[in-house]
Amino acid sequence: MASPDVQEGVYRLRFKVPKEAIDVNGHVNNVTWVQWMQDLAVAHWEHVGGMRVNHDYEATWVARSHHIEYLRPGFEGDSIEALTWVANIGRVRSLRKYAFRNEEDGKLMARGETDWVFVSVANGHPRSIPNETHGILPVSEDPA
Repeated sequence: MASPDVQEGVYRLRFKVPKEAIDVNGHVNNVTWVQWMQDLAVAHWEHVGGMRVNHDYEATWVARSHHIEYLRPGFEGDSIEALTWVANIGRVRSLRKYAFRNEEDGKLMARGETDWVFVSVANGHPRSIPNETHGILPVSEDPA
């Protein structure tokens, strides 16, 4: 994936669909879209310095659920703009949303969301999201 762009809490990456993402039907595999969602979330968290939070609190994020809606297929070589942003942050959970657009025509290809839970590395139990997370990961409006 290319270098990121972050504006008003929205993390954006642009990339071309690689051959490895294509399934037997000739388009981007459904599981690949979900992998891209996870990759975007991790990259955004790393970009804002979140790994220091993980280290300081001996905690990490785990996915509780994913939801994705496939709107248009992606094909090898398509230029995609992928966006992710945090829609809310609760006590132990945070909802992150995603949008994937075809850069050539601007049309939305897929959109999704993940319910993330902040958990202790030691025991896997949910733990309170640190206040400093709000400063580095602002809640944003849907830019899509």
